[in-house]
Amino acid sequence: MSWRAPIDDILFTLTKVAPGPDGAPPLDRDDLAIIVDEAARFAEERVAPLDRIADTTGAKWADGTVTTPPGFRMAYADWAAAGWNAVSQSEEFGGSALPTAVGTATMELLTSACMSLSTLPVLSQGAADALEAHASAELKALYLPKLISGEWTGTMNLTEPQAGSDLALLRTKAVPAGDGTYRITGSKIFITFGEHDLATNIVHLVLARLPDAPSGVKGISLFVVPKFLPNPDGAPGGRNDVRCSGIEHKLGIKGSPTCTMVFGDGGGAVGWLVGEPHKGLACMFTMMNKARLLTGLQGVAIAEKATQLAQRYALERRQGKAAGFDGAAPIAAHPDVARTLARIQALTVSIRALAYSAAAAIDRAATADTDEARARAELRASLLTPIVKAFSTDAGCEVASSCVQIHGGMGFIEETGAAQLFRDIRIAPIYEGTNAIQAIDLVTRKIGRDGGGEVARVIAEARTDAASASMLLGGSAARVEAAIDALEAATAHLLAPTTAETDRLFVAPAYLRLFGIVLTGTLLARGAALAGEAEAHWPRLARVHAEELAVEASALLAQIASPSRRAEDYRALAGLG
Repeated sequence: MSWRAPIDDILFTLTKVAPGPDGAPPLDRDDLAIIVDEAARFAEERVAPLDRIADTTGAKWADGTVTTPPGFRMAYADWAAAGWNAVSQSEEFGGSALPTAVGTATMELLTSACMSLSTLPVLSQGAADALEAHASAELKALYLPKLISGEWTGTMNLTEPQAGSDLALLRTKAVPAGDGTYRITGSKIFITFGEHDLATNIVHLVLARLPDAPSGVKGISLFVVPKFLPNPDGAPGGRNDVRCSGIEHKLGIKGSPTCTMVFGDGGGAVGWLVGEPHKGLACMFTMMNKARLLTGLQGVAIAEKATQLAQRYALERRQGKAAGFDGAAPIAAHPDVARTLARIQALTVSIRALAYSAAAAIDRAATADTDEARARAELRASLLTPIVKAFSTDAGCEVASSCVQIHGGMGFIEETGAAQLFRDIRIAPIYEGTNAIQAIDLVTRKIGRDGGGEVARVIAEARTDAASASMLLGGSAARVEAAIDALEAATAHLLAPTTAETDRLFVAPAYLRLFGIVLTGTLLARGAALAGEAEAHWPRLARVHAEELAVEASALLAQIASPSRRAEDYRALAGLG
């Protein structure tokens, strides 16, 4: 499967589109070009050839040991040795301390090259973030240098058989051992790279309950539980009481082992408390927020790969007659295929801008000169995160599905690679909090955190961006303006005290989609207004987005503000009587 890194679009998005009115490019464009070019070279030459192998071979489990696909071990070792795991991590512990936006771009390239392998550093980087924010100085000194370098890898252990998205049902226990450590017992499922052969140690971040824990999510604590107990010199020592009892057989990302982990078969796995007792969920959210941004980025990465594959096939495959061609025409010349190709290009470029904008907000929060500016940037990053995760992964699924469709029967068989992309990306709307959960988070927590002030600022910026490109958009400008109006009206409806909580929950996914459509459409408009000769496709993309996606806004608003929705109809049809 041939894929080429979209270096020019990445650089334009990083330097011109994502920073927005309150930001600046993460680095000089020439410096960024050096980094992105080198990351692209490594991804194309060393990682991309492993993608098909990962799918056909998969990870293997036997007697508690997981073997990753051929080539993974050397590629990961070289990737970590080159410093790619440390791009945006703390300089104090060995990272390069480059902006989050830069690390986001390099992770996009790794993910496009092989999504299975890319899931490993997502968790490792998130674990490092959580430990740096919440762990003791001793734990930071021991674990962060090795996690940041990639010598050790990290995991996130939340889900249990009876506790999926509802962590209040969590049962894993942590008992004080009297020496500052704890004994962890319980089991976790769906643990990405919970066991593997790519690193000398695996650092599990585990949610568990202390003996005196209150019920519910307020009684959860966070612990660091290594596979091998570190010696005083930091080297891996004796094996801890934690094992992998099996891996899942999955629809996609087959090279990424999804493990069932058992803690404490032999009396209890040794763990250390991270942060304060009973406040582990807040600590884990530090890790989850990074994971949600990078999961949204998976939508971008697979959409880019699927778009390239679909466009190449549509230009090569000849069938039927079309104006301007003698004999069989390339299927790209047929109007609906051309429309589909244009739509998926607009989706791909715009969700990249969305993800990079969220990363830029994280960077502004880290570098702001005043408390007010920092708080504003944190609000923006918090608001964008669930939209990036959900809208971008939904878009990735749509683009991958369209890629299969454009291939026709050839897309339904494995040889072209279109089917693998469709299978791989399908997990992204599910893990790291389902997209419905992201939508609920958006409407119940994020839009009203400051009385709707940050949403109002986003809408104001959207209007400015739309106006800046109005001449380029032509008649399509009205579509964008109407979509912004719809978002403003929908937000007012959801924030109104008269809107019932059940109604908010019913329409949360529709509102998130509306928000995503407005953001991606106006980011394309921003790019169109700033485009030079090399970005001549941006105005076209903005117009296509307006005609293909912005037109949904009025229907979404009607759904959100519907006065006649009957909850009993939905409950009855769901089988609840």
